[in-house]
Amino acid sequence: MSNEKIRVGITLGDMNGVGPEIILKALEDNRILQEFTPVIYGSNRVMNFYKKLYDISNITFQGAKSAEDIVHKKANLISITKDDLNIEPGVVTAAAGKLAFESLKLAVSDLASNKIDVLVTGPINKKNIQSKDFAFPGHTEYLAKYSNVDEALMLMCAEGLRVGVVTGHIPLKDVSEKISQEGILSKLNAIHKSLQLDFSVQKPRIAVLGLNPHAGDDGLLGSEDKEVIVPAINAAREQNIFAIGPYAADGFFASGNWKNFDAVLAMYHDQGLIPFKTLAGDRGINFTAGLPIVRTSPAHGTAYDIAGKGSASEESFREALFSACDIYRRRTENRQLTANALEVSEKE
Repeated sequence: MSNEKIRVGITLGDMNGVGPEIILKALEDNRILQEFTPVIYGSNRVMNFYKKLYDISNITFQGAKSAEDIVHKKANLISITKDDLNIEPGVVTAAAGKLAFESLKLAVSDLASNKIDVLVTGPINKKNIQSKDFAFPGHTEYLAKYSNVDEALMLMCAEGLRVGVVTGHIPLKDVSEKISQEGILSKLNAIHKSLQLDFSVQKPRIAVLGLNPHAGDDGLLGSEDKEVIVPAINAAREQNIFAIGPYAADGFFASGNWKNFDAVLAMYHDQGLIPFKTLAGDRGINFTAGLPIVRTSPAHGTAYDIAGKGSASEESFREALFSACDIYRRRTENRQLTANALEVSEKE
């Protein structure tokens, strides 16, 4: 791999949320420009507004017309709009949604063209970003569609804790009917492959949570655990995926059993993310596994309630930046090792 620094594309997210604040605060970390090259897709007006609001004077942006003009060892800013933006911290506006999408659209295009190496996304509002070009529940689904991947996996990560979900952004009342043996097996495959490729875990151990209280109590509290989840786990083990479960979610996390596994597969969003965010605190990040590209984000949303107050923590966003680079390096190295192994095998 080249010694040239990794080019990290950073999307602005919602300009009225905490995105600009956590970007600025993260860039105050002196390690960043030594480790990688940040490329922010945003707005001069927005970033200068928040620099002034938070009295941040130690960050200077290198203006770039495109990703081809970026300068290493500088914080690069591609201003994607000349609109006279009305910045209103904490307020949901159509203009903020439009800018968030334009930022994402250009960054993803540059990523596909190899003008940047990885993508770190700022928090968006899933409602005001909606348009004919973005009709998705969130980043994960948009990136899967753009990458021609049937289904990507939201994998929440914090040091040794990694949590994926079978069903994502859907109403709770729809979860049971969306749980299927095929869906669970697909997610287990995605986690298994990601642990090997992106985290260099050679023989992953994956815990699978049950859907119902007490994992159904042998059918007393629901049939899905016994009739759907157990067969999926058995099918995974036949494919040499070391999956164990189903575990009752409350006891599994309360006992610390999660520490014995490389990843956990939950059945629905809150079942996995509530314990994850409780345990991870500000260190947690969101990694989109199963894509040909590397994308991470902080494990929180726009946080309108504290936007503009200067109290947002940048820790999760900083972790997302460094984690994206770590995953990119590991993925590159593991692919090279696989290619070399195949080359040796063919020669033999």
